[in-house]
Amino acid sequence: MSWWLWVVAGLVLAALEVMAPAWVFLGFALGAVAVGLLLWVGGPLAAVVGGSLALQLLTFAALSLAAWAGLRAVLGAPKGQATRIDRDINDG
Repeated sequence: MSWWLWVVAGLVLAALEVMAPAWVFLGFALGAVAVGLLLWVGGPLAAVVGGSLALQLLTFAALSLAAWAGLRAVLGAPKGQATRIDRDINDG
């Protein structure tokens, strides 16, 4: 795939994150944009990543997982903190 397709896919995933905020699509969006940037910048790593679609998808999966783990570490709830719901919003 071309570098710009990865960037467009990342932007679409980021738009999905805005519409359904669950911190799910943002990691995938960052992974897709990162693969697009790797292919655009070039160099020895881009030659490896740009070799086949399978390698691009593997790189996308690895970068998305790393982005998700980093976002969870930065934006996740502090350790030991749990959400406690005391009342139902439907109770008037």
